[in-house]
Amino acid sequence: MSKPRKPKGRPISGWLILDKPLDFGSTEAVSKIKWLFKAQKAGHAGTLDPLASGMLPIALGDATKTVPYVMDGRKIYEFTVAWGEERSTDDLEGDAVRSSSERPSEEAIRALLPKYTGVISQVPPQFSAIKIDGERAYDLARDGETVEIPAREVEVFRLSLIGSTPHLAHFEIECGKGTYVRSLARDMGRDLGCFGHIASLRRTFVAPFGEEDMVALADLVALEKIEDDAERLAALDDYLIDTGEALSELPHVAVSDDQAHRLRMGNPIILRGRDAPLPAPEAYATARGKLVAIGEVAEGEFRPKRVFASH
Repeated sequence: MSKPRKPKGRPISGWLILDKPLDFGSTEAVSKIKWLFKAQKAGHAGTLDPLASGMLPIALGDATKTVPYVMDGRKIYEFTVAWGEERSTDDLEGDAVRSSSERPSEEAIRALLPKYTGVISQVPPQFSAIKIDGERAYDLARDGETVEIPAREVEVFRLSLIGSTPHLAHFEIECGKGTYVRSLARDMGRDLGCFGHIASLRRTFVAPFGEEDMVALADLVALEKIEDDAERLAALDDYLIDTGEALSELPHVAVSDDQAHRLRMGNPIILRGRDAPLPAPEAYATARGKLVAIGEVAEGEFRPKRVFASH
């Protein structure tokens, strides 16, 4: 019987909040960060198109277990819509498919904003990662197929017009999971009778991470010049955010070292006293500030569902 292969890389865990540059794919960015940190595992919480910049939360090691909680978080984007053309990709990358010499007034744009605030119905772009009969929509679109993508409900908490010129309008949006800003530009352009597409897009917030957490790729790459491995990796690790920060919007339970050991073995622990937390379908437990487990609080117990290594 052969021995299981030892995973390559360091068993580090944490979040790296990358300020993704333009013309750099999300998968490419994750590969670069995994290589720089010599991490065993890496993943990201929400794709950014190559033509979009800004916040790309990247999970290393055990932090990949917390990716769904960041994926579900609110997001803030700053974006610019260019009026006069609708494009196949709904951004600068595609070919023009409709055009108009009409240009909207600022008053007309502002009057439209309430229609796109709240729970709205939205058809994702043809060039998107949505799966249609097991295939990505963008693969079908590149093969020249026009596919029927069903509309879906998304939530827009806030949509603000920051400024406008006759040809461009600058917005900021705070929205929930699954919202396509490219679809928003397309639909607003149709409503205004002038057509439109995304000219620039930048993500500035993915709950619970803010702009102050972002790290420029150039700052990380600059550390490659440090020849000593241990010194270089220590400098990189200084940029990591603790895995548990991704769960800060869930109820929190502080536990002792003994309780942490029980949880890591997959066993429930009893919660007693005045400060015992209220029942919750999801909560997280920490010991000495380090994440121990995600689980549920029920019937006076914390019952672990996912546990985290103590390193």
